[in-house]
Amino acid sequence: MEVTMDGAMDATSRMVQLLGALRRERNGAVADSMRYYGTPYGLNYGVSLPTVRTLARAQTTDHAFARYLYAQDVRELKLAACWIADPTAVDAAEGVFWADGLLNSELAEELAFALLSRAPHFEELFRGWIAEGATSLQRYAALMGAARRREEVVMRFGEVPGVLARNPEDLLSARGVVALIEAWCDVTPERAPLMQLLEGLDDSPAATYVRDEVGWRTEY
Repeated sequence: MEVTMDGAMDATSRMVQLLGALRRERNGAVADSMRYYGTPYGLNYGVSLPTVRTLARAQTTDHAFARYLYAQDVRELKLAACWIADPTAVDAAEGVFWADGLLNSELAEELAFALLSRAPHFEELFRGWIAEGATSLQRYAALMGAARRREEVVMRFGEVPGVLARNPEDLLSARGVVALIEAWCDVTPERAPLMQLLEGLDDSPAATYVRDEVGWRTEY
């Protein structure tokens, strides 16, 4: 996506304004806590997610500007970008840019919530992001996005065994699977398919995590 010099200057000034609003909401204690847990942002003001969302939603949808923000090494700008981006612009090719910018589970969750859950091209994104060779964060974002698309969770439920079999050590993907199963339980009264799924899982770390978590969350 080409950006002209005037466009770059405009994006920079808009970014500075947004950054100023975010800076006024900073929370050093939260930022320190997130660094302790290894969240790898170059700059992190510790602004709460609800506040980031409110400030981002005050912006108009602007996909080029969202890409500009997402490319910055600033936690709040990356999170805000997910809400400013245009979901209709995110197809499989464009998804590469957003996948490459994923740094941690917080950002993956926000991307799933704000962008993937509303993307008309979700089917092709989902297929690519859970395929062999995808990163753990891609799989997590795809599964969390699927869990948000309640009209599709019954269809996505069938992907669970394959995801776990291909990624037996990946507990982050397992967390995404648990979210998808919870969403499935919310939209269907059936429990036999769930019991069959869980009883058919092996003893890998990912499968064990799913079985244990789903057991106490859904009382299957």
